[in-house]
Amino acid sequence: MNREQQSQWEFGDLFEHKSEPPAETKKVYSVAELNRRARNLLENQLGDVWVEGEVSGLRHHSSGHSYFAIKDESGQVSCALFRGTSSETRTHLKDGAMVLVQAQVTIYEPRGQYQLIVRKVELRGRGALQAKYEQLKAKLNEEGLFSAERKRALPEYPARVGIVTSPTGAALRDVLHVIDRRNRSIELVLEPCRVQGEGAADEMVDALRRLNHWSHKNWDALDLILLTRGG
Repeated sequence: MNREQQSQWEFGDLFEHKSEPPAETKKVYSVAELNRRARNLLENQLGDVWVEGEVSGLRHHSSGHSYFAIKDESGQVSCALFRGTSSETRTHLKDGAMVLVQAQVTIYEPRGQYQLIVRKVELRGRGALQAKYEQLKAKLNEEGLFSAERKRALPEYPARVGIVTSPTGAALRDVLHVIDRRNRSIELVLEPCRVQGEGAADEMVDALRRLNHWSHKNWDALDLILLTRGG
């Protein structure tokens, strides 16, 4: 091969069309597949755990199963206690009780909800959060804030409702869903604020005052104000 032939061969080889490698194949899950995979990962990685917290929202279903949450000051997790669990375990379940639970970490696939399947419950005493709640309730009762003469009658069919809550929280979505289902003609006025974290209590009070002040100055005043948060 002479130099000219070699040069032509190299040049042609350089610009010869080469097919591009196939694009990376995307792994696409269905919702059911994703939930099943997540459940398997949780169950295999964590297995049985012991978790301490305060019982909240206890419900006994007609099926014999019980549902509740255990929580602390920073969060909560849903729990299920199935019918076959010993009656001794069930006796410890009361709202506000501080408990230690042995449970399987899993996901309820139909809703993609992370939860604990409780196998054993040990009583730790009355929960600190419940104790604080009862102390505050007693204090406010002594101040007469729960007395009948301080309560105001609510209109049977409110036309304008103020809402004090987080504009991005689940509580607002729940309120809007109920109002949309029961009476779409209600006019809503939102006063946004934080409802959790440091300083949230002061923000809620300030938001309530602002909305109440606005209502008194407005010709078409609010019929009531709803202060709400989730959890």
